[in-house]
Amino acid sequence: MGRVKVFRDLIGIIKDKASQSKAALISNPRTLSLHLALLRATTHDPFSPPDPRHLATLLSVGHCSRATASTAVDAIMDRLQTTRDAAVAIKCLITVHHIIKRGSFILQDQLSVYPSTGGRNYLKLSNFRDDTTPLTWELSSWVRWYALYLENLLSTSRILGFFLCSTSSSVDKDTEEDKVSSLINTELLKEISSLGNLIEQIAKKPDSLNSNGNVLVDAILGLVGEDYLSSINEVSIRVSEFKERLDCLGFVDSVELVCVLRSLEECKERLSALSQRKKVMIESVWGSINEVKDQIGNSKAYKEDEGRLLMMGRRNKVSESARFGERVVMKHSGNSVKFSSGRFLSFNEFSFPAYASME
Repeated sequence: MGRVKVFRDLIGIIKDKASQSKAALISNPRTLSLHLALLRATTHDPFSPPDPRHLATLLSVGHCSRATASTAVDAIMDRLQTTRDAAVAIKCLITVHHIIKRGSFILQDQLSVYPSTGGRNYLKLSNFRDDTTPLTWELSSWVRWYALYLENLLSTSRILGFFLCSTSSSVDKDTEEDKVSSLINTELLKEISSLGNLIEQIAKKPDSLNSNGNVLVDAILGLVGEDYLSSINEVSIRVSEFKERLDCLGFVDSVELVCVLRSLEECKERLSALSQRKKVMIESVWGSINEVKDQIGNSKAYKEDEGRLLMMGRRNKVSESARFGERVVMKHSGNSVKFSSGRFLSFNEFSFPAYASME
């Protein structure tokens, strides 16, 4: 077994040297440093993370032209899609993650178009397998999970309107709260649902057996742990806003919100060991999630509508999910205007003619 490992490591070193030599021969002189930095940051060694110096070189491309930034992202995605080595794939994904967290706007913008332009999804790695060794087989599961997580992270960032967890697009808390308070209920639900999906994806991280303590896995968990803190903070802002709106929240919106909050609570245990920082803040957020969920579930209006919904389901012999779909359509049939935040609750009974509905 030891000889096989030494032989495999030797092959990896030869491949790395050959790739760098090939890049030196065929690359455009203007982008040679970029290609060499990428190859050196994404070596075949499963026991060493990307060198910070080479990551810094790649990130510096974001301060050049948009064309150069596009070339850098193309090169990263091409290496990610063509490799069959788990270590190389993970290092490519770590590089993508660093672009999301620390890259310039131009570099982030070039990255964000990949899963959204209708073309090939370069983060789709659901079939990735490297069965060379037990370690690479297990690392393959991290490749598949990590790629899907980053895809979710980009999707959530689009919905929020800024790169979540990015140091270059950090938003002042007061400013973010003001923005959230101006959203209508459907938009606010869309944001908290997307954040919920992202946190659920974090909770689905693979279990570590052979890869326990591996530096690549530790690097992933470090980056994702920071994302978790940012995500839970964004959830906290939106849960607090929903708490202000409970009295003017429709039944269908209440059902959707309860589903999101329940799904989040189901992730709590698996997330407990992910971050040891800001435990008091995290526990406070979980307490708020439980409080809002219980307030909705115990409200008289929610119980009455839920009872009517079940009775209609029995009478018409249709599933509850089908009836739920009809209630979504009915949401637009009223002739009164509801303001988004509960702070404007006193105005919520102001009625308009049906043709002037503003929803």
